[in-house]
Amino acid sequence: MIIYTNEGNPLGLQLLMLAKFAKRTAQVQLVNLNDAKYKDLLVLPTMELDNGLRLFSGAAIAKYFLGDESQQRDEWLEWSTTLLAPALAHHMAVGHRADPNALPVLNNLVKKLDDHLKNSSYLAGDKVTAADIAVWSLLAPDGTLKGAQNVDNLRSWYGKIKALSEVQQVLGEQSLKDLSFNALQQANRYGGLHHVPLKRSISTDAGKLLAETASTVADTITDEEISAARAAFIYNKPQEFAEPRTVLPKAGERNVLITSALPYVNNVPHLGNIIGCVLSADIFARYSRAAGYNTLLICGTDEYGTATENKALAENMTPREICDKYFELHNSIYRWFGIGFDYFGRTTTQEQTDIVQEAFKDVYNAGYILTESVEQLLCQKCDRFLADRFVEGTCPHPGCGYEDARGDQCDKCGKLVNATELVRPRCKVCNTAPVLRSSEQLFLDLPKAEPQLREWVDRVENGWTHNARVITRAWLREGLKPRCITRDLKWGIPVPHKNFEKKVFYVWFDAPFGYVSMTKRYTKDYEQWWRPDANTDVQLFQFMAKDNVPFHSVVWPSVLLAVNKGNTLVSHIMATEYLNYEDGKFSKSRGIGVFGNDAQETGIPADVWRFYLASARPEGQDSSFSWNDLAARNNSELLNNLGNFVNRALVFCEKNFSSTVPHVVLAQDEVVLLALINRELRGYINSMEKAKLRDGIRHLLAISRHGNGYMQTQQPWVLLKGNADQKTHAATIIGLCINIACLLANLLFPYMPSTARQLFAQLNAKQTPLKADKPLTTLLLPAGHKIGKPSPLFSKLEQQFINELKAKYGGVQDTQTATSQQSNVADLEAAVQAQADQVRQLKASTKDKTVWQPEVSKLLELKKQLEAAQKTATTATPAAAVAAAIPQKSTQSSSVQDLEKMVQAQGEKVRQLKSSTKDKAVWQPEVNVLLDLKKQLEAAKAEPPAPRAAATSTQAAPDAATQVKDLEDKITKQGEKVRTLKASGDATIWKPEVDILLNLKKELSSLTGAPVAGAQGKNKKKK
Repeated sequence: MIIYTNEGNPLGLQLLMLAKFAKRTAQVQLVNLNDAKYKDLLVLPTMELDNGLRLFSGAAIAKYFLGDESQQRDEWLEWSTTLLAPALAHHMAVGHRADPNALPVLNNLVKKLDDHLKNSSYLAGDKVTAADIAVWSLLAPDGTLKGAQNVDNLRSWYGKIKALSEVQQVLGEQSLKDLSFNALQQANRYGGLHHVPLKRSISTDAGKLLAETASTVADTITDEEISAARAAFIYNKPQEFAEPRTVLPKAGERNVLITSALPYVNNVPHLGNIIGCVLSADIFARYSRAAGYNTLLICGTDEYGTATENKALAENMTPREICDKYFELHNSIYRWFGIGFDYFGRTTTQEQTDIVQEAFKDVYNAGYILTESVEQLLCQKCDRFLADRFVEGTCPHPGCGYEDARGDQCDKCGKLVNATELVRPRCKVCNTAPVLRSSEQLFLDLPKAEPQLREWVDRVENGWTHNARVITRAWLREGLKPRCITRDLKWGIPVPHKNFEKKVFYVWFDAPFGYVSMTKRYTKDYEQWWRPDANTDVQLFQFMAKDNVPFHSVVWPSVLLAVNKGNTLVSHIMATEYLNYEDGKFSKSRGIGVFGNDAQETGIPADVWRFYLASARPEGQDSSFSWNDLAARNNSELLNNLGNFVNRALVFCEKNFSSTVPHVVLAQDEVVLLALINRELRGYINSMEKAKLRDGIRHLLAISRHGNGYMQTQQPWVLLKGNADQKTHAATIIGLCINIACLLANLLFPYMPSTARQLFAQLNAKQTPLKADKPLTTLLLPAGHKIGKPSPLFSKLEQQFINELKAKYGGVQDTQTATSQQSNVADLEAAVQAQADQVRQLKASTKDKTVWQPEVSKLLELKKQLEAAQKTATTATPAAAVAAAIPQKSTQSSSVQDLEKMVQAQGEKVRQLKSSTKDKAVWQPEVNVLLDLKKQLEAAKAEPPAPRAAATSTQAAPDAATQVKDLEDKITKQGEKVRTLKASGDATIWKPEVDILLNLKKELSSLTGAPVAGAQGKNKKKK
């Protein structure tokens, strides 16, 4: 279920607590009611159940979670909603919404609470009910009860509720200091609760129980926080990082093994791929090392399978050559992004083969392998069974009839297709018709592994992201089914089993073992990580996009549980949603979106990309890359906030204190600042421990904002002109700000390592370990420390520059109406295909309609838009463009020659487009141009020869023998061209060339008088 709420809404806290007490899992999704996507939400928070039903009444949600507890409970729920919540909203408001008359009303309500709790442990009896949760969540935001007097019963009750384990778990996810009644203004369409009138007729003789509303966040600091901040701010010589040559787990210490989902080797990773796994894993690994944990980060390229064979065919290379090419491309991109893998490997190694084959034998011997017969298409010419992507044919679905449907789906109607159901199927390699044959395959017996898998999931899933839990539970809810682990391919790891030696393992059986084999390439002691001793605990964090979850949460764990050799199993699955590009999809073929190699070419530093992608990381829902957002975050958060603060502090120290850190004398303002920073530091540590990278950035930037505000308020440049005490205080300000800058460098390092190193150099300092168990600010740079030379860390991204990049990576646009319509159709067809892929993945992973129905609705809407765009585009035809492109010649021969050249050039253009993309919307318009050119060429050839004007002809007719020889040469070259193209297997490419060859032969026949020899080419080939 999902709780839709807005940031800081205390009512959202109430729903989260109710779910926790009911032991139900709920995903919190922060939304904005002004966003068109959420126009159907009327009020926040709203809870959406798994069946799609939405509840927004707090009382109704309480009853849903906890049932009918008592009538007294219901009365208190009504009281909290209609009286307490409006009174608090009026009282805690700021600016013109502040209501000076609210405090007396609120005092009376608080007195009623205190009086009731004098004789009752809880609001509705002797145990906690939904009433206690509702009222407590309203009083919980910082500042609500601050300064309250004569409410000892209320304070005692408040403390008891807060101490409950369920409440503490919620507070670990939702900090009280982030809650504000001002957030209610954005919680409905009516400006919050200010439209609800206060019951002023209520007696107001309660006295002054509550203090006036706190004016600043500093007023919420407690005495305990002040004492802790003052005590911690001392200098202790920091430990230096000593990274061993080979990282191994140690008994009694925290050992963190981190993997990033293995990227497919057959493509160029785009920004969504990068933040979805490798960059997220790197940021977390850098934090983990900084926290002093034994940390190993492993990744590499996934190189086996059909996708690689397809790419090899497209680029006329062998699978090994494709893997070598793209491995280096991936490796170079990740190095540029500063990804600090301990080892980046490949699945095409002997270690991988040995480990996978051994694992299979273990699973087989344990009794978890089944043999089943599967009907597949066999290409007799290629002598192999065809994987789905190697079969094309006519779509079998009624009303479609698309001739180029693939063996897994039809791109025209978007429906799933079984390869064996295609009408007139053909092999994609050789273009011949395959035959249906039975093929024996090996299956993993997942049903047999299911009981122990369920037990394991129950034990560990609390460490997983919400989407990982939902996807896994959907699989388990339906019951697991045997899963095929072998394929009739050549490119893969051979199956070491009798009668299966010519088959290979399905890529998703072998790929997860890549983590193990790559660790083995890193160290011969790899089993210390993957089969640790009983007294050594290894936590496995796996980063991926949500589409990879089932293989890491169901399939691979089932294999390892079946093997039962003490293998390390994943404890934390960190799955992201999808990153879109400017609210659309990334498309390499259409030049839409930023890919890894593109980011390098922009001139924007890699660290800025890292920062932005982490800020936009799709943690709870899909997010979008936006050029304007990138510029805004760089200019406001990096340049004006973080960069401005550290540069001002360092320059001021250089110019006024000879680059020497002055002595810090803590007064009240400084200790309050340290206490505020400690709050953010604690939030940073808590966020990073859970790999909530966006929240980590938010806390980091809050620290620099506190520093900026402190410096601006204290104005040391003014104090330096005053008396001795004022100058001493100015020195304290700068000494403290320099230390805050050093803290920021440490916190920034996981996100922006190169920038952090620059800042350390300017501070003349080194990275120091983060104390995750004691998140308190210490004196990092003592008085007398000499800093380095300050310089700006960031540069402004100008809007003109951003506009240029946005245009460059927004796809190639043509100003002509017809072309723009075709581009629109192409974009929509790509969007339909991408959405259809997502729907198929969801449907394959679960039968739960509430999971995939929203995506189906999106798909249907996209199809409607596509249909409308196609109707509009049908009026545009490339014929006009063809006609305009054909020069008008005075003679038939010159016209034919020109047309032949144009046909050849257009044919080459079509071939290049087809080799670069399978997206028919990209190359079909060019095919239409080619076909029109060929029609005009045929018409030109069919016209009778124009009579020559003797008066203007000064050249003798060419020698017939020369013409014959030229034609024979042309036929030979064209025949060779046809044979080469036929080897590629795509009939749409080579059939037009066959027509040209036949026309050449007819022309030769007309010159020589000999009949056309249709078998001539074959006879030559036999020789």
